[in-house]
This record gives sequence, structure tokens and C-alpha cells, in this order.
Amino acid sequence: MPSRKFGDTGQAFPIYIMVVAGLLFLAFAYFAVGQAAVNRNGAQTAADAAALAAAQQTRDQLAGQWTLDILDPTKWGDIFKGVGAVDGCGRAGQLAAQNDASLESCQHDVLSYTVGVTTNKTVGQSVVPGTENMKSDAQATAVIEPLCTFELPGEAAAGAPLPELTCKDKNWDLNPDDPTGLPKPQDLFDVHLAESQANDE
Repeated sequence: MPSRKFGDTGQAFPIYIMVVAGLLFLAFAYFAVGQAAVNRNGAQTAADAAALAAAQQTRDQLAGQWTLDILDPTKWGDIFKGVGAVDGCGRAGQLAAQNDASLESCQHDVLSYTVGVTTNKTVGQSVVPGTENMKSDAQATAVIEPLCTFELPGEAAAGAPLPELTCKDKNWDLNPDDPTGLPKPQDLFDVHLAESQANDE
């Protein structure tokens, strides 16, 4: 009887080893998946930051132009449409680099930016083949949305009061002699993400 007991123990030991090995493999596989997810999140953060930075730079430029042309309301309409906006793709590249990624593409469509980035880091070595060379890429689109409306007078006479500017729920009685009371860039334009997506490559 004792010999039978030891025999059963000997047969169970290889099965135990196989189960432990399988569990370890699953653990390392889940770890690899976690590494990939972290890399994708990093790519998405970089893409979002790059697109928003480019849009915010353009928003600030348009707001500055509006301030310069505040005495000529006939130019306001073009400014709120994004006419003459600067290209903020250079700023997008800076933010991508700050988030350890490379800017692969940047499309500027008047009041929107769509950027694509790739992480500088790979997922790293794991039990999953090929992850040591696998990087993550992501794409994001940021939109600049004008917030203000106004009505031009029939004829703009010299010295005539400026039109009232309505931005969302606030009406602005504009006084060019008091710059501190003028709308800020964020009062004139909203900047937000419209789309974002990350992948592994």
C-alpha cells in the first residue's frame, strides 16, 4: 500500500509542473497585454496633446487678430471662420516629442487639426513574439469652434459704437480702451477633441 501512494504522488508531480508552467505563461501573456495597453495609452496621450496644442495655438492667434481688428467689425466674420489662421503643426510636433512620441502626420483644415503620432518606445520583450519591435500609434482630431455671433450695422460710420458680441450666454459691450474687459481667447473659441484612436504596429 505505501508503494502505491508514492506512485500516485510521482504521477501527479508532472501534471502539477505543467499546470504551474501554464499559469506562469498566462501571467506573462497578461503582462505583455498590459505593456501594450500602457504603450497605446501613451500614444493616445501624445496624439491628444499634440492636436490640442496645435488648435490652441491657432485659437490664440485668431483671438489676437480679432483684438487687433476690433475697431473694424467687417473683418470679424473672416476671423471667426479661421481665415488667415497660422499652421500649428510645429506646435503639435513639440507636444508629441514632450510625450516621447514622433509626429507622423498633421493635417490642418482651417478650424481643425488631425495628427498622427508613433511612440518612441516599443512594447518591450515578452512571451508574445515580436513585441520587442512593436510600437504604438494614435490619431487625434481637435476642433476650434467659434463661440460668438454679432450683427453688423447697415453702414459702419466713423465713431459708431461697436456691435454687441454674444459668446455663448454672455453679451459683451466692447470697449477697446479697456483691454482687460475684452473677451479672452477661450471666450471667443472653444477647443476640444473630436476623435481619437490608438493602435499597435
